[in-house]
Amino acid sequence: MDRLISSQIRKEELMAIFEKNYSRVGPLWSNHQLEWINGIYQAYKNHDKYLITIYLIKKNFNSLSKNFIIQTYAEYFERDSIELDVFNVMEVSKALNIPKESARRKINELEKKGSIKRVNKRIIIDKSTFLLMKPRNSIVGISRFLSNLSSILYNEKSLPKEYDSSTIKIFIEKNFSFIWKLYYEVQIPMLLNWKFFFKDIETFHIWGACVVNQKLNSQRKDNPKMNKKKYMEKYFYNNIETTAGINAMSISDITGIPRATVIRKLNTLIKKKNLKIDDKKLYTVTGDHRTKITSIQKKNLDHLAEFTSRVFNLIILTENKKLKKKKEELPQELGKI
Repeated sequence: MDRLISSQIRKEELMAIFEKNYSRVGPLWSNHQLEWINGIYQAYKNHDKYLITIYLIKKNFNSLSKNFIIQTYAEYFERDSIELDVFNVMEVSKALNIPKESARRKINELEKKGSIKRVNKRIIIDKSTFLLMKPRNSIVGISRFLSNLSSILYNEKSLPKEYDSSTIKIFIEKNFSFIWKLYYEVQIPMLLNWKFFFKDIETFHIWGACVVNQKLNSQRKDNPKMNKKKYMEKYFYNNIETTAGINAMSISDITGIPRATVIRKLNTLIKKKNLKIDDKKLYTVTGDHRTKITSIQKKNLDHLAEFTSRVFNLIILTENKKLKKKKEELPQELGKI
């Protein structure tokens, strides 16, 4: 008979597993992040506008959570609008590291587009925005990532079983408002950490495309299980392995950012020694600034460990409740026989 799962995953345990299995976890997460940030840019052709919008939506998720309300994906997007009681530009400016006047301008642009409406100090996010904000692809992507991660955790004896992506997707959709609150609590700080280093998200987006390209190339090689330090030294910093670069046109195609902007940002990244270019005009990541980048990666892995531990623990808790209910109902069913 099925047994209740007694133990839950601790964030610290996941951090250790991420470090140990970085050659598998790193490429999986980086690929998901590139897909997500590509979607961000496609929505408004501006990273900060999207960031402002999801920040406001997360405030709504927070409000639901405080009132112990969990809405399914279908329930959440049935609504005509989202209304927030308290809103001011300074709050957005500080929370998202956007200069006050820039934040005001971008909010005005969102209002002119009809994405948001302001009524005194309240703000209403219009349903038309939902067409841009519905995270169908992101749910599929994070379900795939968590499924792959469950295999790693199962092999490390941290999970009692593996979960397929369809099971995780259904779970996320049933608990959408809470899970997506947790998801934005990962994504917003991650973007802000990189924004602080690169000064704008667009530059990080372009650098990130180069990182993902190198990680995907590392997967095509005979890549044994490596911890984070060994992996980064082998494929990024010391050039022990020949790594295929990526050209400006491919970066533009992948990210959706215009080629002229990509080239301008690439030149800046080269000047700051974040990237290098070879004689074939292919771009790769350098070993410069590794201390700062490693520090940011550690913070981001901490956010990821917090998110994944909470999601898997929620799944385990839900399964335990179902098993407990089944056990309680079994004597009643046997009595009917």
